Amino acid sequence: MMSRAYYFKSIQGFLADSEAHILGELANRHEFNLEEQQRNAWRVQIEYAKCWLSTIDGHIAFEYSIPRMGKRIDCVVLSGAAVFAIEFKVGAATYERHAIDQVMDYALDLKNFHEQSHHRVIAPILVCTAAQDMPAQFLPYEDGIAKPMCTNGESLAEIIELVSRATPETRIDADAWFSSAYRPTPTIIEAAQALYQGHRVEEISRSDAGAINLSRTANAISDIIDASKRNRQKSICFLTGVPGAGKTLAGLNLANSWHSVENAEHAVFLSGNGPLVEVLREALARNAVEIAKENGVKQRKGATLSKAKAFIQNIHHFRDEALASTAPPIERVVVFDEAQRAWSKKQTASFMKAKKGLSDFDQSEPEFLIRYMDRHSDWATVICLIGGGQEINTGEAGLREWFESLQRSFPHWHVYVSAKLSDREYSPDGMLYQPGEIRSITHHEELHLGVSIRSFRSEKLAAFVKALLDCDVSRAHDLYSEIRGDFPIVVTRELDTAKRWLVRRARGSERYGIIASSGGMRLRPFGINVKAAIDPKNWFLNGKLDVRSSYFLEDVATEFDIQGLEVDWTCVAWDADLRHSKNGWIHKAFRGTAWQDVNDGDARLYLKNAYRVLLTRARQGMVIFVPEGDSRDKTRQPEHYDATYAYLRSIGVDALDDVVVD
Repeated sequence: MMSRAYYFKSIQGFLADSEAHILGELANRHEFNLEEQQRNAWRVQIEYAKCWLSTIDGHIAFEYSIPRMGKRIDCVVLSGAAVFAIEFKVGAATYERHAIDQVMDYALDLKNFHEQSHHRVIAPILVCTAAQDMPAQFLPYEDGIAKPMCTNGESLAEIIELVSRATPETRIDADAWFSSAYRPTPTIIEAAQALYQGHRVEEISRSDAGAINLSRTANAISDIIDASKRNRQKSICFLTGVPGAGKTLAGLNLANSWHSVENAEHAVFLSGNGPLVEVLREALARNAVEIAKENGVKQRKGATLSKAKAFIQNIHHFRDEALASTAPPIERVVVFDEAQRAWSKKQTASFMKAKKGLSDFDQSEPEFLIRYMDRHSDWATVICLIGGGQEINTGEAGLREWFESLQRSFPHWHVYVSAKLSDREYSPDGMLYQPGEIRSITHHEELHLGVSIRSFRSEKLAAFVKALLDCDVSRAHDLYSEIRGDFPIVVTRELDTAKRWLVRRARGSERYGIIASSGGMRLRPFGINVKAAIDPKNWFLNGKLDVRSSYFLEDVATEFDIQGLEVDWTCVAWDADLRHSKNGWIHKAFRGTAWQDVNDGDARLYLKNAYRVLLTRARQGMVIFVPEGDSRDKTRQPEHYDATYAYLRSIGVDALDDVVVD
């Protein structure tokens, strides 16, 4: 019951305990070297809390863990029917915006992911001990989270009593609350940070009956790795999943858990998604430096970045290592993210000739990568993470090339798949292999993740987007009706209206941004320039005061920047490259000064998938901006956009244009 907090007691018990006893409890559970600065901060918090809470009936906890965020709430108070998340800034004379966001983030985390808090009032309170006290105001949002309240501590009891009086629900059972299930759905950035810090995947992923159990999948793959090691054999697993089902989380968890330097069992997470690799590495490095700083330890970012680079690598750099030597890699376990996007033989040969001077290279990327791992004399395991409908670039081989390579060159490898691998979502051109073609193949149903956990508000988002892009009006309408209450999706013809909606919806440090198709060339009149490259590290990680961050709503991320990542709220800017008509979608590419038809089948698929990626990047909700068009501009005629807007409205998507957005 007390494992998530360093100290937990009734307020009466807390008042009775000595400062030395409480400090001892906190110090014993502290995971780092205890610095004098931290000890002094606790001492002040204890002293003040004893004074301020002497008239309050309830329970108190210090250092309450939020694994998803890699943070601890300074203090949680349960009083009456309300939960109070309290952040202390000892000696602070002003109520800084980032600190207000921080305490709101704690409240949001409890409301969304802590089972006993789902239907409770959550009151975030920022205590700056040297600041001027603020009037106590209880202003709850619709979901029961209060707007953050600021105090120097003198009115803390008044705030708690005010909220308690306004919350007549049943009193919280403190034991049940502190032993409650915690079922977070972290962003992939948060997940990587938490895993890197040593949290188990069970701590940072949902475990309710409605979601696929990531632990079960991880255990199945771990058993395959164990068998490979024990039997001195080579194995390859294909892990499929719907968009947002946690494939990347599962892959990061495997790479992290199978990283044993002592046993020379190195593991690595590989991705050809440059922005994803760049953002995750930077996030791990920044987080490590921040944690060290909070615990009084000096940590150089360069050193932490080097360590992160060994854990997460660009697949093309890994490939280049294979070219530089004939030795096997140091890694025994390799996780390939989005393996269906590996290059074809033609694309790989073209690259090798142009960039590496190898004119006779005759292998596809799948064959070359398996051959590199096959250099091990005994065992190795490859885990391929497969997403359906994710191919968005020329030269991507798809899954068939992996199986043709195995059949042609690696019959001694053991292959593990789920039955879902034969679905059209993963093999649109038919069967990946014929019976008997793969010598050793085993079916494991645990190798498919079937429920999206990207959006904790709606598991049906991926299905809605699929129906929308498939022009299945009836199903899209039904699915929209089901999700609109929990996952708002709205459409507007005005970009400023969309921006105001994003800012109004987001709370705390919830991230929002504008995203658009890389082919959305005629969004430039609205200041949306898809050809202006962003720095993904700045766009995804920097704060609200940085003009390069997504928060400023100036720089736009394309499908290439955001695939594999996500933000809380998105504005999807929909240009005329994919436009609706009575006969379905019209595919266009802007060349020079005009739109041209896209006739190539692969290119049409890539364009459709680009919008699939864009429409599944939000965790909490999105606004779709469809321009009005301009009859004076032949490249932005109203009819290029009107049918798309009408189609979205026909499936029920709510319009913002008739609503005043403050």
